[in-house]
This record gives sequence, structure tokens and C-alpha cells, in this order.
Amino acid sequence: MKLKYCFLTAITACILTSCSEQMDYKEFKYDDAEYMKVKFERAGGFITTIYSKLDYDFGNNYSGAMLSSATDESVYSQSGNAIESFYNGAWSPANANGSLWKTCYEGISYANMFLDEFNGLTFDDYKLDINYREEMHQYNNFQYEARFLRAYFYFLLVRQYGGVPLKTTDMPAQEANNLPRATADEIFKFIDDECVAIKDTIIKDYANLDKMALSITETGRANNLAVLALRARAALYHASPLFNPNNDQSLWKAAAQANLELINACKSRQFTLSSDYAGLFQGQTNWKDAKALKEIIFARRVLSASNSFEKYNFPVGMSGAGAGGQGGNCPTQNLVEAYEDGDIRLAATVAKNGDSWPNANTQPLETFIGGVNGLPSVNATPTGYYLKKYVDGTTQIAGNGENSFYHVWVTFRLAEFYLNYAECLLNLNDKSGFTMTAAQAINTVRKRAGLADLTDAEATLDACKKERFVELAFEGHRFFDVRRWKDGEKYFKTIYGLEITKSGDDFSSNKKVVQNRQWDESKMNLFPIPQSEILKAGNLEQNPGWK
Repeated sequence: MKLKYCFLTAITACILTSCSEQMDYKEFKYDDAEYMKVKFERAGGFITTIYSKLDYDFGNNYSGAMLSSATDESVYSQSGNAIESFYNGAWSPANANGSLWKTCYEGISYANMFLDEFNGLTFDDYKLDINYREEMHQYNNFQYEARFLRAYFYFLLVRQYGGVPLKTTDMPAQEANNLPRATADEIFKFIDDECVAIKDTIIKDYANLDKMALSITETGRANNLAVLALRARAALYHASPLFNPNNDQSLWKAAAQANLELINACKSRQFTLSSDYAGLFQGQTNWKDAKALKEIIFARRVLSASNSFEKYNFPVGMSGAGAGGQGGNCPTQNLVEAYEDGDIRLAATVAKNGDSWPNANTQPLETFIGGVNGLPSVNATPTGYYLKKYVDGTTQIAGNGENSFYHVWVTFRLAEFYLNYAECLLNLNDKSGFTMTAAQAINTVRKRAGLADLTDAEATLDACKKERFVELAFEGHRFFDVRRWKDGEKYFKTIYGLEITKSGDDFSSNKKVVQNRQWDESKMNLFPIPQSEILKAGNLEQNPGWK
């Protein structure tokens, strides 16, 4: 793709929540390369376009369904949704489920274009401007942001498809389409090499830029902690069974070291786990809340205020300001049973029968059979539960008081990396040189949840996986965690709910199978490459089992 005569619009925003203000993304367009080379702000707008390709999952990809509803986290209450093709036999190269291939390569192409054509500019006509030094300081950082974003897009691709074509320069479409697939090992090495190359040069803290006399607000960029976080997560995936079938111990060691480096870097910047777990996922406040700012390393903010996510997930049967709830992504009994007694994360994640949820609801939830929010009402929860995590309970989705809010998708937060580190250590035979134990790492996360510490003997790999299940629920991890563990047969086939009945003032409940799902271990750990991409590419081979 060449730059000349193309038009781009910045339509979304992301935030780095170590700062307290929204990044100001202005709409822009350009006609050719010379337009870009004249003004600093135009280069910044181009980088904004690359940021706009970052991923998030507020039901935007499957008509309300999240990827959680293709896992044992939830069931989407509306039958016939496209999410079902992940487990009903309809998944195929012709029905490849999602546009990530296209979106990521667009982001990669823009990053390559910037690095090849718009890096090293001096904007000579503006050298006498009072803000020239500050603007150039910021502009010189754009190259590191572009490299981070390119590496992140390759991570999204490799975790979903395995090896993919590795394109690191701007090139014509025909040439790009003829690139062969690099191996997964080569893609992971590229990601790691890029992160190592830029981790000490990319800006560490954009808050310092607030002191500069800039005309635009710069609070939405990746910093060095985001780079370290990408490196740490990618290293964990590389070491996992899906990509490390021979259990190469050097990969587990490298992953443990990368995650520990990120943890230590966060500690040096006074990052810690927030005392308010639920608040981490509230888009109205998490980008400016002092507690959340100390845990969230990098997040993606959707610029347009909306209540569509709440409409998707509010309970059916509500009246007044809550009328129109569609049921949505209903947590499973599989997930609920993973929580221990006293775990505060359950109430922050799951709405159950008798709860007062959301604010617009005038009476406690009735998810029992025949209740106003339960079956047999159309689209009522099939599991007995409704989703709370990420859903803004103060939203009114109907009536004169209808309102909308921003939503923020948490990309990297500190708690994940304690669990990453623990998993690496539990897979590592020789733990010498690591002073923090797996139990200590897991217990850091459990302590915030109000749970007792695990002993070293109790801190098993299964315990670590269970902790990931509840701590990271509905954050987009489970879909890929189970695949990289190659545990789909164990976790993804039988989905349970809770059937609640009421007799007088008494309730009784019965665990029941809600869905029996298909799982084919020979192919479903990776996505099929879209058939449209295979047809236009000369050297692109399909993933095993999907041919």
C-alpha cells in the first residue's frame, strides 16, 4: 500500500493510564507524502491512526458477543449469534471468525510506512517556533511507538495464527502478498528483539510532557512499561505448550525473567495492585483514578461515548430506564465455581439472583425460572447469571435519562504479570536465581481478593490456572490461555449453568448442562487463515487441519 492519494481519519483513542487525561485525537487527512512532511501535528496524526488499530472486545466483533462466550466463561443469551461458529462446526477458512488478520496488517503497514518514509524529519520551517524543541522531542519518540505497535500487532497475529508473513518494510501489495509464512519462533524472536531495542529509548513517563508548552494533549501513548509488558506476555506464550511442544526450558526461563523485569520496573515506579478491583474496569473513572493508575500499565480507550455494551449485557425484563437489556454474555457455573468463599472478585464480576443490579433496576434480580429476569423470557440468562465486569451499572439505556459513557479496555495490568511469572516458574525445573517464589507471586494477587495465602505445596500449576480464570475473567485471556495450554478438551466442551426455582419464599437450585460444544484438538488451537487471504497470496499456506 502506497501513501499517495489515500485518506485517513483518526476515529478512536487509546490511553496510557499512568497519565490522567484523555489523549486528544484530531481528525485529519492528507493527499500525499509531502503533506505529511510539513507539519509535526500531521506526523502525530499518522501515529494516531496506527493506535486506532489496537484491539478491544466490547461485543464489537460479534454483534454483542464477547470472545468469553466462546469459552467456559460465559454463554451468549441470544441464539444464532456468530460466536457460536467457534463451537458448532461452522468455523472454517471461509467463515474465519473476525477481521484481525486484515486489521493487524493494516497497522503493520502504517507502522512500516512511517518508519520508512516519515522518520528522521526536521520540520525546518518551524525551527523558530517557541515549542520546536518540545515538539521534536515528542516526534523523535514516534519511531519507538511505531515499533511497539508493530510488534504488538505481530503478537496478536502469532497467538491467533501461529507463524505469519513477516513484513518489516513498506512494500507494494503484490510483493507483500507473495511473502511466505515465517515460523512462530521467528515471529516471537522479532517481537522480543524489537522490545529489547526500544525499551530503554522510548519515553518512560508522558506525564513529564505536561510541563512542556505543547498545544496538544499527549496522554495516550505507549511508554517503556508497555514495551516491557508486551515482551513479558509474548515470552510466556512462546514458552507455552502450543508453541513449545518440546518444553524447551530456556524459553520458560526467559519468560520468567521478562515478567520479573516488568514487575521490578513497575515497583520502581511505585505501581501496585489497586485496592478497588471493580474500579479497574470502569471507563468513566479508571483513566484518572489514582488507585487504578497504579495497576493499569496500558489501556485502549474507545473515544465515542456509548451505551451499546450495557444494552447488550443488561438483564432482560427490566423496566423504565433499564428497559431494553438484551441479556448478553452470561457468566457460567464453570466460572462461578472457580471462585473461593470470600473472594471479592465474584461480586465485581457476576450478578446473581437477588442482587440489586444495575442501578436502573427497581427490584432485585429474579433469575429463577419464571422470574422477571429469568427463563422462559426471550434472551434471558441461560446460566442463571448476568455480567457485571466492564458493564457500567450507572448507565440508563432508555427513557428521558438515557446516557452514555466512555469504555476503556485494559490491555496490560500488573496483576497479570504476577500470574505470568508464577506460571513460568511452575514450569521451570531449575528455579535458581529467582528469589520470588510462585506462591509469593500468586499470593500477591490473592491478597487483594481477600483470600488466604497458598503454601508452596498448594501453589501448583492447576492453582495458577484457576487464579488466572477468576482474576482475568472477561479480559480476553481465557480464549487464548486454554489454547496455549492445549487444554481445550478439558475446559471448553461442557458448559454449565444454575437452574433456580422458587416455591413460595424458598429457592432451590440445580447445576445443569447448558451447552455441549465441539472441540477438535487437531486444529482449533489456532484460527484458520481467511480463505480470501489464501487466494490472493502466492506462498501462504493454510494452518493444519483447516485445509
